[in-house]
Amino acid sequence: MLNGKTVLITGGTGSFGKKFVQIVLQNYKPRKLIVFSRDELKQFEMAQRFSVEEYPCVRYMLGCVRDNDRLKRAFHEVDYVIHAAALKQVPTAEYNPGECIKTNVTGAMNVIDAALYNNVKKVVALSTDKACNPINLYGATKLCSDRLFSAAKAYRGSLDTVFSVVRYGNVVGSRGSVIPFFQERVKTGILPITDPRMTRFWITLSQGVHFVLFALSHCQGGELYVPKIPSMNITDLAAAIGPECEQRTIGIRPGEKLHEVLISEDEARNAVEFDNHYIVQSDPVLRTKLLELDSPLGGGRECAEHFRYVSDTNPDFMSVPSLRELLVQISDDYKIEESRWSMVINPK
Repeated sequence: MLNGKTVLITGGTGSFGKKFVQIVLQNYKPRKLIVFSRDELKQFEMAQRFSVEEYPCVRYMLGCVRDNDRLKRAFHEVDYVIHAAALKQVPTAEYNPGECIKTNVTGAMNVIDAALYNNVKKVVALSTDKACNPINLYGATKLCSDRLFSAAKAYRGSLDTVFSVVRYGNVVGSRGSVIPFFQERVKTGILPITDPRMTRFWITLSQGVHFVLFALSHCQGGELYVPKIPSMNITDLAAAIGPECEQRTIGIRPGEKLHEVLISEDEARNAVEFDNHYIVQSDPVLRTKLLELDSPLGGGRECAEHFRYVSDTNPDFMSVPSLRELLVQISDDYKIEESRWSMVINPK
Protein backbone atom coordinates (compact mmCIF):
# COMPACT_ATOMS: atom_id res chain seq x y z
CA MET A 1 0.00 0.00 0.00
CA LEU A 2 2.74 2.49 0.91
CA ASN A 3 5.45 1.16 -1.41
CA GLY A 4 6.60 3.92 -3.74
CA LYS A 5 4.28 6.46 -2.06
CA THR A 6 5.01 9.67 -0.18
CA VAL A 7 3.65 9.65 3.35
CA LEU A 8 3.62 12.55 5.83
CA ILE A 9 2.80 12.38 9.51
CA THR A 10 2.07 15.51 11.52
CA GLY A 11 3.21 15.36 15.12
CA GLY A 12 5.73 12.87 13.83
CA THR A 13 8.12 13.08 16.79
CA GLY A 14 5.52 12.04 19.36
CA SER A 15 5.07 8.53 20.77
CA PHE A 16 2.71 7.49 18.00
CA GLY A 17 4.82 9.15 15.31
CA LYS A 18 8.00 7.33 16.29
CA LYS A 19 6.25 3.97 16.38
CA PHE A 20 4.52 4.75 13.05
CA VAL A 21 7.85 5.53 11.38
CA GLN A 22 9.40 2.37 12.83
CA ILE A 23 6.60 0.10 11.58
CA VAL A 24 6.40 1.71 8.14
CA LEU A 25 10.16 1.37 7.62
CA GLN A 26 10.01 -2.26 8.74
CA ASN A 27 7.16 -3.25 6.43
CA TYR A 28 7.14 -0.90 3.44
CA LYS A 29 9.38 0.94 1.02
CA PRO A 30 7.89 4.42 0.71
CA ARG A 31 9.34 6.91 -1.74
CA LYS A 32 9.38 9.49 1.06
CA LEU A 33 8.38 9.36 4.71
CA ILE A 34 8.10 12.91 6.03
CA VAL A 35 8.21 13.58 9.76
CA PHE A 36 6.49 16.94 10.29
CA SER A 37 6.71 18.52 13.75
CA ARG A 38 7.60 21.77 15.48
CA ASP A 39 10.32 20.59 17.89
CA GLU A 40 13.84 20.65 16.43
CA LEU A 41 15.35 18.85 19.44
CA LYS A 42 12.92 15.94 19.13
CA GLN A 43 13.62 15.75 15.41
CA PHE A 44 17.36 15.69 16.11
CA GLU A 45 16.91 12.90 18.66
CA MET A 46 14.64 10.94 16.31
CA ALA A 47 17.17 11.30 13.50
CA GLN A 48 19.71 9.46 15.66
CA ARG A 49 17.46 6.42 15.53
CA PHE A 50 16.10 6.82 12.00
CA SER A 51 18.96 8.55 10.21
CA VAL A 52 18.66 9.79 6.64
CA GLU A 53 21.88 7.91 5.83
CA GLU A 54 20.38 4.57 6.89
CA TYR A 55 16.86 5.40 5.68
CA PRO A 56 17.16 7.68 2.62
CA CYS A 57 13.39 7.96 2.29
CA VAL A 58 13.01 9.74 5.64
CA ARG A 59 12.69 13.52 5.71
CA TYR A 60 12.47 15.77 8.77
CA MET A 61 10.48 18.95 8.24
CA LEU A 62 10.01 21.65 10.88
CA GLY A 63 6.61 23.26 11.02
CA CYS A 64 3.38 23.68 12.97
CA VAL A 65 -0.14 22.72 11.93
CA ARG A 66 -1.20 26.23 12.90
CA ASP A 67 0.76 27.53 9.90
CA ASN A 68 -1.39 26.98 6.81
CA ASP A 69 1.26 28.17 4.35
CA ARG A 70 3.87 25.82 5.79
CA LEU A 71 1.44 22.88 5.59
CA LYS A 72 0.69 23.63 1.95
CA ARG A 73 4.39 23.51 1.20
CA ALA A 74 4.91 20.35 3.26
CA PHE A 75 2.03 18.50 1.56
CA HIS A 76 3.42 19.09 -1.95
CA GLU A 77 3.35 15.77 -3.89
CA VAL A 78 2.29 13.85 -0.76
CA ASP A 79 0.04 10.81 -1.28
CA TYR A 80 -1.06 10.04 2.28
CA VAL A 81 -1.24 12.15 5.45
CA ILE A 82 -1.57 10.87 9.00
CA HIS A 83 -2.63 13.73 11.26
CA ALA A 84 -1.32 12.98 14.76
CA ALA A 85 -0.39 16.50 15.93
CA ALA A 86 -2.37 17.68 18.95
CA LEU A 87 -2.19 19.23 22.39
CA LYS A 88 -3.55 16.37 24.50
CA GLN A 89 -2.87 17.03 28.19
CA VAL A 90 -6.25 17.69 29.82
CA PRO A 91 -5.09 20.02 32.64
CA THR A 92 -2.84 21.96 30.24
CA ALA A 93 -5.72 22.44 27.82
CA GLU A 94 -7.97 23.73 30.60
CA TYR A 95 -5.36 26.29 31.64
CA ASN A 96 -4.45 27.28 28.04
CA PRO A 97 -7.74 26.95 26.13
CA GLY A 98 -6.84 29.29 23.29
CA GLU A 99 -3.63 27.43 22.53
CA CYS A 100 -5.45 24.08 22.53
CA ILE A 101 -8.08 25.42 20.12
CA LYS A 102 -5.43 26.84 17.78
CA THR A 103 -3.64 23.51 17.49
CA ASN A 104 -6.48 20.98 17.66
CA VAL A 105 -9.23 22.85 15.78
CA THR A 106 -7.54 25.46 13.59
CA GLY A 107 -4.74 22.97 12.94
CA ALA A 108 -7.28 20.41 11.72
CA MET A 109 -8.80 22.99 9.37
CA ASN A 110 -5.34 23.81 8.02
CA VAL A 111 -4.57 20.12 7.41
CA ILE A 112 -7.79 19.75 5.44
CA ASP A 113 -7.11 22.88 3.36
CA ALA A 114 -3.50 21.89 2.65
CA ALA A 115 -4.56 18.37 1.65
CA LEU A 116 -7.17 19.68 -0.78
CA TYR A 117 -4.76 22.30 -2.13
CA ASN A 118 -2.25 19.55 -2.97
CA ASN A 119 -4.73 16.83 -4.04
CA VAL A 120 -3.54 14.43 -1.34
CA LYS A 121 -5.12 11.00 -1.88
CA LYS A 122 -6.05 10.13 1.71
CA VAL A 123 -5.91 11.74 5.15
CA VAL A 124 -6.46 9.81 8.39
CA ALA A 125 -6.79 11.87 11.56
CA LEU A 126 -6.21 10.49 15.05
CA SER A 127 -8.91 11.07 17.65
CA THR A 128 -9.54 10.00 21.24
CA ASP A 129 -12.26 8.48 23.42
CA LYS A 130 -12.43 11.88 25.16
CA ALA A 131 -14.02 13.29 21.99
CA CYS A 132 -17.16 11.22 22.61
CA ASN A 133 -19.58 13.15 24.87
CA PRO A 134 -16.73 15.48 25.92
CA ILE A 135 -16.60 17.08 29.36
CA ASN A 136 -13.24 18.83 29.01
CA LEU A 137 -11.76 21.26 26.52
CA TYR A 138 -9.34 18.74 25.02
CA GLY A 139 -12.20 16.35 24.25
CA ALA A 140 -14.30 19.21 22.86
CA THR A 141 -11.52 20.31 20.50
CA LYS A 142 -11.02 16.75 19.27
CA LEU A 143 -14.77 16.41 18.69
CA CYS A 144 -14.59 19.58 16.59
CA SER A 145 -11.65 18.09 14.71
CA ASP A 146 -13.56 14.85 14.10
CA ARG A 147 -16.52 16.76 12.72
CA LEU A 148 -14.28 18.84 10.47
CA PHE A 149 -12.74 15.73 8.90
CA SER A 150 -16.15 14.08 8.51
CA ALA A 151 -17.55 17.21 6.86
CA ALA A 152 -14.52 17.52 4.58
CA LYS A 153 -16.09 15.00 2.22
CA ALA A 154 -18.71 17.61 1.33
CA TYR A 155 -16.24 20.49 1.63
CA ARG A 156 -13.88 18.96 -0.96
CA GLY A 157 -16.31 19.53 -3.85
CA SER A 158 -15.13 17.78 -7.02
CA LEU A 159 -11.74 16.82 -5.56
CA ASP A 160 -10.98 13.18 -4.72
CA THR A 161 -9.21 13.50 -1.37
CA VAL A 162 -10.54 10.99 1.19
CA PHE A 163 -10.77 12.04 4.85
CA SER A 164 -11.35 9.61 7.72
CA VAL A 165 -10.88 9.48 11.49
CA VAL A 166 -9.54 6.80 13.86
CA ARG A 167 -10.71 6.96 17.47
CA TYR A 168 -9.22 4.83 20.24
CA GLY A 169 -8.48 4.88 23.98
CA ASN A 170 -5.49 5.38 26.25
CA VAL A 171 -2.16 4.35 24.74
CA VAL A 172 0.05 2.06 26.81
CA GLY A 173 3.21 3.84 27.87
CA SER A 174 2.81 6.99 25.80
CA ARG A 175 4.45 10.15 27.11
CA GLY A 176 2.55 11.68 30.02
CA SER A 177 0.36 8.59 30.51
CA VAL A 178 -0.38 6.77 33.75
CA ILE A 179 2.13 3.90 33.36
CA PRO A 180 5.30 6.07 33.43
CA PHE A 181 3.69 8.08 36.26
CA PHE A 182 2.97 4.97 38.35
CA GLN A 183 6.41 3.51 37.62
CA GLU A 184 8.01 6.70 38.91
CA ARG A 185 5.83 6.77 42.04
CA VAL A 186 6.47 3.13 42.96
CA LYS A 187 9.65 4.17 44.77
CA THR A 188 7.54 6.28 47.17
CA GLY A 189 5.42 3.28 48.17
CA ILE A 190 2.19 5.15 47.40
CA LEU A 191 0.22 5.12 44.14
CA PRO A 192 -2.39 7.90 43.89
CA ILE A 193 -5.75 6.63 42.57
CA THR A 194 -8.30 9.17 41.39
CA ASP A 195 -11.24 6.79 41.91
CA PRO A 196 -11.11 3.00 42.48
CA ARG A 197 -14.09 2.52 40.14
CA MET A 198 -12.35 4.21 37.20
CA THR A 199 -11.97 2.23 33.96
CA ARG A 200 -10.22 3.03 30.69
CA PHE A 201 -9.89 1.54 27.23
CA TRP A 202 -6.39 0.27 26.56
CA ILE A 203 -4.39 0.05 23.32
CA THR A 204 -0.70 -0.38 22.57
CA LEU A 205 1.31 1.83 20.26
CA SER A 206 1.76 -0.99 17.76
CA GLN A 207 -1.95 -1.77 17.76
CA GLY A 208 -2.72 1.90 17.20
CA VAL A 209 -0.32 2.18 14.26
CA HIS A 210 -1.54 -0.99 12.59
CA PHE A 211 -5.15 0.05 13.03
CA VAL A 212 -4.42 3.42 11.45
CA LEU A 213 -2.76 1.65 8.51
CA PHE A 214 -5.83 -0.61 8.29
CA ALA A 215 -8.10 2.45 8.16
CA LEU A 216 -5.83 4.12 5.59
CA SER A 217 -6.05 1.12 3.27
CA HIS A 218 -9.85 0.72 3.56
CA CYS A 219 -11.32 4.21 4.08
CA GLN A 220 -13.80 5.59 1.57
CA GLY A 221 -14.43 8.97 3.20
CA GLY A 222 -16.28 10.30 6.23
CA GLU A 223 -15.83 7.19 8.39
CA LEU A 224 -14.97 7.01 12.05
CA TYR A 225 -12.96 3.84 12.76
CA VAL A 226 -13.05 2.40 16.29
CA PRO A 227 -11.02 -0.72 17.23
CA LYS A 228 -12.27 -3.40 19.59
CA ILE A 229 -9.83 -3.11 22.48
CA PRO A 230 -9.78 -4.24 26.13
CA SER A 231 -10.59 -2.19 29.19
CA MET A 232 -8.74 -2.06 32.49
CA ASN A 233 -9.54 -0.90 36.00
CA ILE A 234 -7.15 1.69 37.43
CA THR A 235 -6.73 -0.28 40.68
CA ASP A 236 -5.76 -3.41 38.72
CA LEU A 237 -3.13 -1.41 36.83
CA ALA A 238 -1.76 -0.07 40.11
CA ALA A 239 -1.63 -3.62 41.52
CA ALA A 240 0.21 -4.82 38.42
CA ILE A 241 2.84 -2.06 38.63
CA GLY A 242 3.26 -1.78 42.39
CA PRO A 243 1.76 -4.80 44.16
CA GLU A 244 3.33 -3.78 47.47
CA CYS A 245 2.33 -0.13 47.23
CA GLU A 246 -0.48 1.58 49.09
CA GLN A 247 -3.28 2.78 46.80
CA ARG A 248 -4.39 6.18 48.01
CA THR A 249 -7.61 7.69 46.61
CA ILE A 250 -7.20 11.39 45.77
CA GLY A 251 -10.41 12.13 43.84
CA ILE A 252 -11.24 12.70 40.19
CA ARG A 253 -9.61 15.74 38.62
CA PRO A 254 -11.70 18.43 36.88
CA GLY A 255 -12.59 17.38 33.34
CA GLU A 256 -11.99 13.69 34.03
CA LYS A 257 -14.57 10.94 33.47
CA LEU A 258 -15.17 7.87 35.60
CA HIS A 259 -15.55 5.75 32.45
CA GLU A 260 -14.70 6.57 28.84
CA VAL A 261 -16.96 6.15 25.80
CA LEU A 262 -15.74 5.21 22.32
CA ILE A 263 -19.15 5.02 20.65
CA SER A 264 -22.18 6.80 22.06
CA GLU A 265 -25.73 5.50 21.69
CA ASP A 266 -26.47 8.23 19.14
CA GLU A 267 -23.38 7.39 17.08
CA ALA A 268 -24.20 3.66 17.27
CA ARG A 269 -27.24 4.20 15.03
CA ASN A 270 -24.77 4.80 12.19
CA ALA A 271 -22.23 2.20 13.36
CA VAL A 272 -21.43 -1.08 11.64
CA GLU A 273 -19.76 -3.88 13.60
CA PHE A 274 -16.95 -6.08 12.29
CA ASP A 275 -14.95 -8.80 14.04
CA ASN A 276 -12.12 -6.51 15.17
CA HIS A 277 -13.57 -3.01 14.86
CA TYR A 278 -16.54 -0.71 14.33
CA ILE A 279 -17.10 1.86 11.60
CA VAL A 280 -19.39 4.84 12.16
CA GLN A 281 -20.54 5.98 8.72
CA SER A 282 -23.26 8.64 8.40
CA ASP A 283 -23.39 8.42 4.59
CA PRO A 284 -26.32 6.01 3.97
CA VAL A 285 -24.94 4.79 0.63
CA LEU A 286 -21.49 3.95 1.98
CA ARG A 287 -23.00 2.50 5.15
CA THR A 288 -25.14 0.15 3.07
CA LYS A 289 -21.99 -1.07 1.28
CA LEU A 290 -20.43 -1.90 4.65
CA LEU A 291 -23.40 -4.19 5.37
CA GLU A 292 -23.45 -5.95 1.97
CA LEU A 293 -21.89 -9.40 1.99
CA ASP A 294 -20.81 -9.19 -1.65
CA SER A 295 -19.14 -5.78 -1.26
CA PRO A 296 -15.29 -5.79 -1.05
CA LEU A 297 -15.49 -3.75 2.16
CA GLY A 298 -18.76 -5.26 3.37
CA GLY A 299 -19.72 -8.07 5.70
CA GLY A 300 -20.51 -5.86 8.67
CA ARG A 301 -23.43 -6.13 11.08
CA GLU A 302 -25.92 -3.66 12.51
CA CYS A 303 -25.27 -2.71 16.12
CA ALA A 304 -27.93 -3.64 18.63
CA GLU A 305 -30.49 -1.04 19.66
CA HIS A 306 -29.25 1.19 22.50
CA PHE A 307 -25.70 -0.09 21.98
CA ARG A 308 -22.91 1.94 23.60
CA TYR A 309 -19.20 1.13 23.62
CA VAL A 310 -18.15 2.12 27.15
CA SER A 311 -15.07 1.11 29.13
CA ASP A 312 -16.92 -0.25 32.19
CA THR A 313 -19.37 -2.45 30.23
CA ASN A 314 -16.80 -3.64 27.71
CA PRO A 315 -16.87 -7.50 27.72
CA ASP A 316 -13.07 -7.58 27.17
CA PHE A 317 -11.34 -6.71 30.47
CA MET A 318 -7.66 -7.10 31.33
CA SER A 319 -6.84 -8.88 34.58
CA VAL A 320 -3.88 -8.09 36.85
CA PRO A 321 -1.83 -11.00 35.40
CA SER A 322 -2.56 -9.92 31.81
CA LEU A 323 -1.59 -6.34 32.67
CA ARG A 324 1.67 -7.59 34.18
CA GLU A 325 2.35 -9.61 31.05
CA LEU A 326 1.76 -6.52 28.92
CA LEU A 327 4.05 -4.40 31.09
CA VAL A 328 6.87 -6.92 30.65
CA GLN A 329 6.67 -6.35 26.89
CA ILE A 330 7.30 -2.61 27.22
CA SER A 331 10.97 -1.61 26.93
CA ASP A 332 12.52 1.78 27.69
CA ASP A 333 11.34 3.19 24.37
CA TYR A 334 7.92 1.52 24.77
CA LYS A 335 8.65 -1.05 22.09
CA ILE A 336 6.06 -3.82 22.25
CA GLU A 337 5.14 -6.98 20.43
CA GLU A 338 3.23 -6.61 17.16
CA SER A 339 -0.54 -6.87 17.57
CA ARG A 340 -3.21 -8.80 15.77
CA TRP A 341 -3.43 -5.90 13.31
CA SER A 342 -0.05 -6.92 11.90
CA MET A 343 -1.87 -9.90 10.41
CA VAL A 344 -4.38 -7.58 8.76
CA ILE A 345 -1.87 -5.14 7.27
CA ASN A 346 0.64 -6.92 5.07
CA PRO A 347 3.19 -5.14 2.84
CA LYS A 348 2.35 -5.39 -0.82
